[in-house]
Amino acid sequence: MSKPRLPVPVKPVVSLILTRAELGPAALQRLTAYLGAPDLVTGVWPFTATEYYHREMGPELGRQLVSFLHLADSSLLPDWKIHTNNLERRYSLGGRRLLNLDPGYLTRERLVLATGKNYAHRIHLGGGIFGDLALRFFQGRFEPLPWSYPDYAHGPLPDFLLLVRRKYLWQLERLQEVR
Repeated sequence: MSKPRLPVPVKPVVSLILTRAELGPAALQRLTAYLGAPDLVTGVWPFTATEYYHREMGPELGRQLVSFLHLADSSLLPDWKIHTNNLERRYSLGGRRLLNLDPGYLTRERLVLATGKNYAHRIHLGGGIFGDLALRFFQGRFEPLPWSYPDYAHGPLPDFLLLVRRKYLWQLERLQEVR
């Protein structure tokens, strides 16, 4: 029989897709007020992995990923998504989003993103929010799954996530030393 245990704290991350790079600092400031200080932040690079957002946001998009300093409880992920949805609405113009925010978390084993869209591999977490297993960590690297977003599987994101994971593991070690 398995014995329920409290989960290990997770490393919060947020993916930003931006219509203009200059929106990044303002969005990051709002995210910081909610999730705490960022610790690792990518630059903004062209988002060309899909045309999914072009109709609403336009074709010239940028991508940025941010991890946050303070480890958190994974059960808060639906709250993070509801908060970022509210920020997206705040940064809308004429009913069109100027940015897309996808919060998630990183653990030793995986990257999970929050979404409001159901699909076969997504698990409902509450409040209409689903957890999407975006990547798994296997044999020293983040491994894409058949449904992984293309830019999470290739390009600068996997290397950045390895850096975030190293920082996260270091933080977990410090927690163990404190206990």
